[in-house]
Amino acid sequence: MRPNRHTSPPTLEMVGAHAGVSRATVSRVVNGSPKVSPQIAAAVRAAISELGYVPNRAARSLASKQSHAIALVVPEDMAHFFGDLYFASIVVGINDRLQDSDYVLNLMVASEERYGKTMRYLQGGNVDGAFVVSHHTSDRFLDALTDVIPVVFGGRPADRITGGYVVDVDNVAGGRLAGEHLLSIGRRRIAHIAGPATMPAGIDRERGFRSALEDAGVEPGPSVEGDFTSPGGANAMRAILAQDPDIDAVFVASDLMASGAMTVLREAGVDVPGDVAIVGYDDSEAATASVVPLTTVRQPSEAMGAAMVDILLGVLRGEEDHPRLTILPTELIVRSSA
Repeated sequence: MRPNRHTSPPTLEMVGAHAGVSRATVSRVVNGSPKVSPQIAAAVRAAISELGYVPNRAARSLASKQSHAIALVVPEDMAHFFGDLYFASIVVGINDRLQDSDYVLNLMVASEERYGKTMRYLQGGNVDGAFVVSHHTSDRFLDALTDVIPVVFGGRPADRITGGYVVDVDNVAGGRLAGEHLLSIGRRRIAHIAGPATMPAGIDRERGFRSALEDAGVEPGPSVEGDFTSPGGANAMRAILAQDPDIDAVFVASDLMASGAMTVLREAGVDVPGDVAIVGYDDSEAATASVVPLTTVRQPSEAMGAAMVDILLGVLRGEEDHPRLTILPTELIVRSSA
């Protein structure tokens, strides 16, 4: 019977008596020890379920010297992070994968002025490990983080950061896919709205795009840096039209920026895709929410988040066979914009 509100919560001793085992055996099962037979472990878990026993996380943390908390570190301003559907998908993948573990997720939006506070918290034993997403080459505090706790980066960090684990997509190949597709549909004056020069993902996407045009003997059109936001894409599109109003295609390094660029083109009376074809990047909800559904390079963001969890939990269990770099494939999704 489950205890009602007038009874004391069940204890390890009560669970042991219910399952016909010792308190120590119950403790081993609760803490995931392999030194218990599957039959006994199943009996203990059944007793835990029937009695409604809830393990004391604080006591377990003291015994194991673990916090059972993982930080999700976002070196970004809060409005940018919560406004980007790509990051939301990664967090969904992380959170879904953590549901079956004992770990809780602590979100830390570490804007530049709060780097010191963030590092003090992470170095203080408050978390067992960290995920880092949306990082920039200027985020110097990340250099020391991998010396303190296990870290898994979502996306390639700056080249100077040699520690930690990385789960990324092949952004060079993704940029090349976009360029090759625009060439295949006959476009030759192809502009580019790039990601921030401080983010390796944007750099790699542009490199792949330019390599496709170079191999085809096509001179790239204007390239303007954006900031992975819709307003940033709109501003970049205005700058491109001012430089070359005769472009016939644009590769945009994120779907959000592409949605802003498409708005500017429509305001200027430019037909998409008749006059200008557009390819975005991410295959986020922004790709299907735009007036003209967006052809885009899909990166498996939820799978990326899940892979990050699998690696970090394995490292925390003492496993040493995880690769330092995991690369997931990209895929071109063709819709009306190109």
